[in-house]
Formats: sequence, structure tokens, C-alpha cells
Amino acid sequence: MLSQNLSVNEALSGVFGSVSLTAWICLLIPQLITNYKAKSAEGLSMGFLAIWLFGDVTNLSGALVTGLAPTATTLAGYFCISDLILITQCVYYNARNTRIARRRSSAGTDSSEERPLLRRNSTSSSHARRSRHEQSKPDGIKRVVTGDDEPSNNNVWFSNLLAIVAINLVGAAGWFISYRVGAWDKPEDAVVPEPTSPAGISGMALGYASAICYLCARIPQIVKNYRQKSCEGLALLFFLFSLTGNLMYGLSVFSYSQDAEYLVKATPWLLGSLGTIVEDGIIFYQFRIYSPKNISENGVNGAHDSA
Repeated sequence: MLSQNLSVNEALSGVFGSVSLTAWICLLIPQLITNYKAKSAEGLSMGFLAIWLFGDVTNLSGALVTGLAPTATTLAGYFCISDLILITQCVYYNARNTRIARRRSSAGTDSSEERPLLRRNSTSSSHARRSRHEQSKPDGIKRVVTGDDEPSNNNVWFSNLLAIVAINLVGAAGWFISYRVGAWDKPEDAVVPEPTSPAGISGMALGYASAICYLCARIPQIVKNYRQKSCEGLALLFFLFSLTGNLMYGLSVFSYSQDAEYLVKATPWLLGSLGTIVEDGIIFYQFRIYSPKNISENGVNGAHDSA
């Protein structure tokens, strides 16, 4: 049973927020593994990550100022930490691979005049064949994490669905345990600023700024995928966890209170979380039409027609 100082709406907000937090905690794992296995982060757009980080910083600032739901504030803080971890890894691999490419380019320039052209072409073709062979090897982690190189797309989506179900179960159980130990007891002296106060106005401005950043962040990644006609290097579960996190985050904010004044105050957070779901849908569609199987069998246009 719920304690007297915790309403049903607040309990639902806590459950949704806990599921969202679980999704965001696990969010990085698929992409970090993908980057580590490839020793590269070329699949991710740095513009996407930079705008996303700025949106999370303004999101956290606005949530703190306006006194948003506790789960919303906690998630906003974790967003910033997770962004920095992923950006650090991407910057490291990008810098590392740039140095390696420069050294190889320098070494290749020194010996290029002494190397027969036919031999260079043969070596390049052999390397390409080996790369394709390596990519075709079965890799359970890669199939589940990225959705690439699998014999059946249905199997991968089923595996990912199981991961999403597990996230929901673990998140709900996590909230119940934390509630039983008193982690969700409300402080009696909690102060929420008035919407017309300087703090309230500042919080709303920060909230809308974060919403704009979230809505714009996916654009560089979508454009990058479109130009390369590929989602190689992207982890499918990364975006599925993001979708789950955003959906549950929005439900957490909405279920906390249906009071009109509160919903107006929470509008930018709802817009930022639920609005990005549409853009995630575009990325899922790109995973579909740019999958190696569809491109090799039908070409991009054929895959587009059959999707």
C-alpha cells in the first residue's frame, strides 16, 4: 500500500521515471560496445552529441529552477554524465584514428614511388575482401547490439524487444524497492517557484531551450546517415533505449500532476522528450532501408519501396 504522503499520481510518476532512468543507465552500453569493438566512433555525428549535451545541461538547469518532478531532475543530471562519457570515448577514438591515418599516409607517401600500381590495387582489393569476410562472421553481441549482419531482422528485433521488456521490469522493481526504503518520501519544506517569478521565468526559458536542442540534436545524425546511405557504427539498442527513456520520461512528468498550471510549466520537457520520438522513428526507418542486407539485395531504392 502507498503511504499517506504519496499519491497514486506520484507513485506512477516514480515508476515511469524509474523505468526511464533504467533505460538511460543502460543506454550507453550498446553504443560503447559498438565503438569499442570497431575501435571507431565514425558512425556517430559529433554535432548530434554536442547539441544533445547542451540540451541536457539546460534541461537540468531548468528542472532545478522550476522544481520539476524529482525523477525528472534526477534523470536530467544523469543525462549530462552519460553524455560526457560517450563524447569522451568518441573524441578519443576520433583523435586516435586520425593520428593512425596520418602515420599510414606519411608511410605510404614515402614508398609509393617504389610500389607497383598493380600490386597496390591487388592489396587494396584483398583488404576489402578480408573486411567483408570479417563483417560476415557471426557475432552475437554485434547482432543484438547493432542489428547488423544478422540472418533474420525479425530475430534481432525480437531480441531487442526482450531487452526493452527487461528494462521495464527492472525499472519498476527498482522503484518499488527504493520506495519501500523511503527514497521517495517528499520533503515537507519543498518550495516550488511561482511561474511569474524570476526563477519560474528563467526555468521555463531553460526548459524551452533544452526542448529546441533535443529536437535539433537528431538532425545531424539523420543527415549523416542519409549522406552515407548507412547506419554502420550505430547501435540499434542505443536508439531503442533512447526511445524508451524519452517515452517513460514524458509519462513520468505528465503523470506527476494533471493540473493545468503544472502541465503548462512542464510543456518544454514534454515537448523535448516526446517530440524526439518522431525523429527516433526516422532513424529506425534508416536502419531498415540502409541495412547491408537490403542494400545488397535490392539497393537503397528497392529497400525503400519494400519498406
